[in-house]
Amino acid sequence: MEPLMVVSILGSLILLLLLVGAPLKPLRWIGQGIIRLCIGALLLFFLNAIGTSYDIHIPINIGTVSISGFLGIPGLVSLAAIQYFIMG
Repeated sequence: MEPLMVVSILGSLILLLLLVGAPLKPLRWIGQGIIRLCIGALLLFFLNAIGTSYDIHIPINIGTVSISGFLGIPGLVSLAAIQYFIMG
């Protein structure tokens, strides 16, 4: 799939979840978790797109997506630091 297509599908799903929302509290938590995972995947995608010039590539899997999604920018920076300094 084209990267632009993936980003547009994920963006529309996030927008749909934000507009519709979930009426029940457990469904709302699941929805927020899915939104965070999608945002984490997008952050990793953009980091990999920009990081190619700096020789940084973080694989997009459930572990790295969870870290970058739930911890945000500090989690993404820590993943990049682990990749750059430790994995080298």
